[in-house]
Amino acid sequence: MVAPSTYFSFVVFFFCSSNFAFNSAVQTTSPFKKIYAFGDSFTDTGNTRSASGPSGFGHVSSHPYGSTFFHHPTNRYSDGRLVIDFVTETLSLPYLLPYRGYKGNAPHGVNFAVAGSTAINHAFFVKNNLTLDMTPQSIQTQMIWFNKFLESQGCKGTVSSSPECKAVFDDALIWVGEIGVNDYAYTVGSSVSSDTIMKLATSSVTGFLQTLLKKGVKHVVVQGLPPTGCLPLAMVLASEDDRDDLGCVKSANNQSYTHNVVYQKTVQDLRKQFPDAVIAYLDYWNAYATVMKNPKKYGFEEPFMACCGSGGPPYNFEVFSTCGTSQASACSNPSQYINWDGVHLTEAMYKELSHMFLSGTFSHPPFGSLMDRKQHV
Repeated sequence: MVAPSTYFSFVVFFFCSSNFAFNSAVQTTSPFKKIYAFGDSFTDTGNTRSASGPSGFGHVSSHPYGSTFFHHPTNRYSDGRLVIDFVTETLSLPYLLPYRGYKGNAPHGVNFAVAGSTAINHAFFVKNNLTLDMTPQSIQTQMIWFNKFLESQGCKGTVSSSPECKAVFDDALIWVGEIGVNDYAYTVGSSVSSDTIMKLATSSVTGFLQTLLKKGVKHVVVQGLPPTGCLPLAMVLASEDDRDDLGCVKSANNQSYTHNVVYQKTVQDLRKQFPDAVIAYLDYWNAYATVMKNPKKYGFEEPFMACCGSGGPPYNFEVFSTCGTSQASACSNPSQYINWDGVHLTEAMYKELSHMFLSGTFSHPPFGSLMDRKQHV
């Protein structure tokens, strides 16, 4: 078992670090013309660049990242497309421009998600001496970026305050991807409790959502945390007797599950505060767990082993020889793997999760009802 201090250092480092449609009508009659996305590396489509991002991110700009679909690295933490990419395809929109690559014109939206982001403000981790100064971004940073973007469009108020604001938000879907995993990673081996992180993280994201809703947005999608105990990183570093019915790390999965229970309660409260808005919660934990219970049903032969990494079975993951480094190599059939690099998922898994969110039963309310609501506004 790796010492807690080593685990802490690496987790902070690493975490920071075919088209489909659920029905053809959505493709041709989508009421959403733009998306504004937020989150961390599970949603980041290029804000983490080796040249301008925090130190330690160079590996995502290296082969074989991006090899399956784009055929070159795009600073996405996968071999290809992410959930947000499949969402844009489903809505017949172009892939979202990362905020750091935005040049002033964004008719189809902008992606503000950046790898390494925390839900809690970075200052908290600095104050508690829990930072390696590699990932200063948080969900608050993304709100600052979003406000700067709004100002660049002439919007300095709410949807009802000016035609410029109405133009920005009109026909827009707000997508708040998974955020919070990094907060727990920072505190591994520290005296800060998981309960403290859970309370602060959910409170922070709730405040973020309230700020968006007060601007007048009406259609919001939020993702819960995945079962982090099923990631090869967690499997390698945890004790072998810390396992659940999925074969994953029990303590980590319990932590992310409990976080989601609290998060869903805050979403329910927000629905009451903003009855004119539709807030859809995507159950990342149970969607992922459903695949883990019967991976072959979904075409996966390797539920635990990383496609890209080093060390071979059972996890193909070594802490200091991760995907993108010279010591690592990638499998020839990533579509048969759930996990890409030890922490992030393959395009095949993201595609399956997208289908489960958009046309399955893991969106509450169903994504289709959010679409219908928008069409009839």
